[in-house]
Amino acid sequence: MAVAALAWLSLLGSVLVRPACGQGPGWMFGPFEKPPRVNPVLTPNPAATFRSPVNDSIVRWEEYATFNPAAVVRDGKVYVLYRAEDASGDMQIGHHTSRLGLATSADGLRFARASAPVLYPDRDAQAQLEWPGGVEDPRLIEARDSTYVLTYTQWNRDIPRLAIATSRDMVHWIKHGPAFARAGGGKYRDLESKSGAILGQVAGDRVIATALRGKYWMYFNVPDILIATSDDLVDWTPLADSSGRLVKVLSPRPGYFDSWLVEAGPPALLTPHGILLLYNAGNSGEYGDPTLPARVYTGGQALFDPGNPLKLIARSDTPFLKPTEDYERTGQYQEGTTFVEGLVPFHGRWYLYYGTADSRVGVAVWDPSRHVR
Repeated sequence: MAVAALAWLSLLGSVLVRPACGQGPGWMFGPFEKPPRVNPVLTPNPAATFRSPVNDSIVRWEEYATFNPAAVVRDGKVYVLYRAEDASGDMQIGHHTSRLGLATSADGLRFARASAPVLYPDRDAQAQLEWPGGVEDPRLIEARDSTYVLTYTQWNRDIPRLAIATSRDMVHWIKHGPAFARAGGGKYRDLESKSGAILGQVAGDRVIATALRGKYWMYFNVPDILIATSDDLVDWTPLADSSGRLVKVLSPRPGYFDSWLVEAGPPALLTPHGILLLYNAGNSGEYGDPTLPARVYTGGQALFDPGNPLKLIARSDTPFLKPTEDYERTGQYQEGTTFVEGLVPFHGRWYLYYGTADSRVGVAVWDPSRHVR
């Protein structure tokens, strides 16, 4: 392990074994409201077709599901990348082919879609890692040079791998392959990994990737949230302890809404209170919150020390977002999901884009001017 990584770990002390908890309303985002007249904002479109370059066939690429969105603000509009599934394969979750579609909105609520996906399995260097499952679950952040950095999951129905792609226009993407391919001499290339939330800072309506102490930081993975660093936002190194075990910075808690699993959500944000991470939480039917259904996905918030991104300061005790509407419990995941992945500041409000029941895209809005603490 690099000396710098050991230095970060030395700051943790007992935090690794005694994580903080407790609600902190002063640091949390929200409350978020779900506008009823527009939700869900994206639903499957059986009429959309696309010629798949992998097998040279016409597919209805967003016929089955549209969900799990990422978002950025560009040129005064909200751009959303969303996961779209065709109806190939059987009806089990994860057995369709996923591609990423692009939708834009002038008000953050009503979207126009591109007719074809912008990121998809192709006859390229990543084909072996992306076919037949496809490309899934994007997160987006902007670099200081206005390049858009995308984290997404490559799914070949064998190993899920967190991967990186970049773009200057949100339409044409360069795939860089697995995020951890070159770390540790290649020992993490086949690490089961997903859900990369890169640390950023708000600049107007943009969220810009931000380095701390000379490194970029990324929270990632499930059922525990791990952490990685990078010099260039493309090649990443997971942090491990002195025995080689990957460092867990957030884990499930018995008795809480996040008792089954935790999974990184939208890009983490550097705020006046610390590093804010919105995360997705699964509830255990055996040792979870008895007021919630088993395996329901809700949203939580965690706060980390800006001087040490591994150190947990505070954590929400209850979900800030959970399934309450029919469209959040109707679809291919009927236990219910409000799966958060896209969060942007726009026109003085915060727009949170999330997947509902692995089938549609919803939006929730927080207006800080209406909720002064």
